[in-house]
This record gives sequence, C-alpha cells and structure tokens, in this order.
Amino acid sequence: MLAKRIVPCLDVRDGQVVKGVQFRNHEIIGDIVPLAKRYAEEGADELVFYDITASSDGRVVDKSWVARVAEVIDIPFCVAGGIKSVEDASRILQFGADKVSINSPALANPALITELADKFGVQCIVVGIDSYFDAETGKYQVYQFTGDESRTKATQWETCDWVQEVQKRGAGEIVLNMMNQDGVRNGYDLKQLNMVREVCHVPLIASGGAGEMVHFADAYQKANVDGALAASVFHKQIINIGKLKQYLKEQNVEIRL
Repeated sequence: MLAKRIVPCLDVRDGQVVKGVQFRNHEIIGDIVPLAKRYAEEGADELVFYDITASSDGRVVDKSWVARVAEVIDIPFCVAGGIKSVEDASRILQFGADKVSINSPALANPALITELADKFGVQCIVVGIDSYFDAETGKYQVYQFTGDESRTKATQWETCDWVQEVQKRGAGEIVLNMMNQDGVRNGYDLKQLNMVREVCHVPLIASGGAGEMVHFADAYQKANVDGALAASVFHKQIINIGKLKQYLKEQNVEIRL
C-alpha cells in the first residue's frame, strides 16, 4: 500500500503566504521560503503553492520564489497560479517545481489538461477543483476564480462530472478544495470525499477543514484519500507535522515517518 501524504498548502499573494476562511478575508502569515523550509524539516511529504490571484489577475505565478524554494527544500512541490500554456508550465518546472496544478485555466480551456499531460506526463499534472455545496439545490458545484472575491463565480459543472472530465483529459492527480470547509477546522467533508472517490481513479487529495489530528485519520480511513492538504493548522502551529505522523501511525495509517 502506498503511504498516505501530508501536504501543507501555502497560498501566495504579493509574494507572501496568506490564509483566509472560506476563501475570504486573507491575513498575512509570513515569507514563503522560511515556511517552506520549516515544513520540509518537520516531515511534510510534499508542498503545494497556490498563487491565489494569478488567474483572476490574468498573469502567471511569479517564478522567482519558485527557484528560491527549490534551493532550500528536498521534498516534491507543486505550483499553481495562472498556468495557461505548455510554455508557462515548462518555465515553472524548469525553475524546480515537480508538478504544476491548474484550476481556473482548465475550466476555461479543458484541452490544456491534455496538452500538459502529453508534454510532461500525467504524473506532473494536477487539477485543482474548487467545490461548493449549495444548500438550496443540494448539489456540489465547481467554482472559478476563487482567489478574487469580485470575480468568483459558479461554473456549469457539478463536481463529480468535472472530476470525471479532467481524468479523461489526462489529470494525474486531483486536489478537491472543499470551499464550505475552508479554514473553519471542523473536519473534511467526508460525504463529499466519498462521493468523489467513487468516480476518481487517480490520486485524490482532500483540502479544506483540517482542525485536529483525527480529521486527517478520518480522511484517510473513512474516505480513502491519498493525501490530506491543510494550511491554517500548520501555519498557526496548532498541529506539528512530526507529531501528526506519529499519531497517524498509532492509528494504523500507512505513513512515511
């Protein structure tokens, strides 16, 4: 059995790491490179960096900090933010990233997923999906441009349909960002994860809701995700990654110590 992954997420805006609640009201957490180094030293399995306003601003992630991160960590990392072409992705990978992740650009141009997978291999291509539960309709809907409050909008895609579509087009991994749970630390949405897991045949990373160590164990054991992504609990040092791994091992979760 493959070891489950613990993935700290660093949302980047204007060159600094920020964190919001339900994708709103972002506060500055600190500088990118020291945080990345800390998480690598604590035992993170990989890191994800989202330049959260790149797509809505119509620009590509700033590559200067990608190179600096690559110099100080020895674990895989994934970068997302406004990647709209093979050229954009190529530059980020050349600067040292191991994977690229696309979200809003994939919704605007689904063929991009296939172009990137054909060029770099599916193992390099992650698709991020921002999924919102609409209580009125009872449906999980995919949202776009979530880094900019003024431009955030629902798409025509329901979450499970889009999960299936991106896999057909060559996504090698899916990060499911559960918007209702983001930053509130009440646990991952296990119902949604199980629903997505049924149609997701590539590695699935849960994102949104981690507040306690048991939430990670639940995601692995009750929803069979391959990795759990979290931000605020690590940024605010509520949970230490080394201690979390020890706890998970005690819960019989296959984990890399």
